[in-house]
Amino acid sequence: MRWALVKVCVAVTTMVVVAFAVPLGLVIKEMARDRAFSNAEREAAAVAPALSITTDRDQLERVVVSAGSDDGMAVHIPASDGTKAVDIGRQRAAAKDIAATRGLGRASTTEVPGGSTLLQPTALSSGEIAVVEVYVPESEVSNGVGTAWAVLAAVGVALVVGSVAVADRLGVRMVQPAQRLVEGAHELGEGKLGARVPEEGPTELRLAAVAFNSMADQVVQLLANERELAADLSHRLRTPLTVLRLNTASLGDGPAAEQTRAAVAQLEREVDTIIRTAREAKPQTVTLGVAGCDASEVVRERMDFWSALAEDEGRKVRVAGVDRPVRIPVARADLVAALDALLGNVFRHTPEGTAFAVDVHNSDDAVIVLVSDAGPGIVDPDSAMARGRGSGSDGSTGLGLDIVRRLAESTGGDVRLGSSVLGGTEVRIWIQLDGRAPVRRGHRGTVRRRRRSVGAS
Repeated sequence: MRWALVKVCVAVTTMVVVAFAVPLGLVIKEMARDRAFSNAEREAAAVAPALSITTDRDQLERVVVSAGSDDGMAVHIPASDGTKAVDIGRQRAAAKDIAATRGLGRASTTEVPGGSTLLQPTALSSGEIAVVEVYVPESEVSNGVGTAWAVLAAVGVALVVGSVAVADRLGVRMVQPAQRLVEGAHELGEGKLGARVPEEGPTELRLAAVAFNSMADQVVQLLANERELAADLSHRLRTPLTVLRLNTASLGDGPAAEQTRAAVAQLEREVDTIIRTAREAKPQTVTLGVAGCDASEVVRERMDFWSALAEDEGRKVRVAGVDRPVRIPVARADLVAALDALLGNVFRHTPEGTAFAVDVHNSDDAVIVLVSDAGPGIVDPDSAMARGRGSGSDGSTGLGLDIVRRLAESTGGDVRLGSSVLGGTEVRIWIQLDGRAPVRRGHRGTVRRRRRSVGAS
């Protein structure tokens, strides 16, 4: 905006300067020409009285010398009865031009080498017409024109420079509030809820700053209300959780009882985490490269947890790619929540006895976690991903896939739904290791071939 304003001012000022300077320069040039020929006319008029009295060569030569133009003035007297033609001084004009001026009886100018000549007719006492020729050199016609043009050019440049300076100051006054508004928007987008913009500058930008500050205040208030609501709702779960924990104490011993007690304890921890997070003054943000976990270890742990239920329902389970550590920039609790959401969907949406598998593939820049099953599959993956963005339907809250999607996108990756080699649904989670752009669709073929090779083994 700043440079655009400067360019506009330069263009407008240049047009104004050209519109005024060029005609003014032409007027100055014409005035210099008129001044030169006016001087020539005065010199010719100084000789006219002598011509009306005498035509003697010696006397006329003294008059021409006294006029100070002995080299630039010539007098042409025609022949008359008993007298010869007299020519005094250097003749520069052509004889036909002199004769034409004598015949017309009025002054005229003609071009000659090095300048121009003024031909002034003068009546003699004998009734003949003499012609006084005054030479006007080109240097005298253009005297002062170059200087005037230089002054006009300097004034024009000064006006352009001045307009640039004024436009730059105006641009700064307009651009700085806009830049502060952009910086405030970036800070607010980064989670700095205290970001505000000074309400100054032009009227439009000042109104935009007022609207931005009002929006930021509303965002802070809405987040505070959401935190309070989440804390209140989470706190209400404590009573039923307490009842569940007491009831699990009466289940006795056994794998199922231990898993039930572990699940209730984990649920209590998750509720406590939600309450603490909701009560904090600032929102939680994920910091890449600081928190992380071993994906293989987490997958093994969660598969051990779900394998007991799978055994009860007669489901075949396969795990691959977890024989060595795989570090990912994701918090352990987040990966656990994502895996539990996907495995819970397998148990919830497929019949008993349906097999499922979890594969982990590791590369230099990404880790791919594949959760696949042999169920009926997903008819419309796009609608399922839409429900995963918080618009759950058909008895689903829509939070399961949303948890998985947020985990992948927090690292620069993404989530895809497709068909698995088992015949059902396959969820691909791309987790970027260096925070670069998500893996493109062109890599899907490579991933599928790698997965098939793992399954074959």
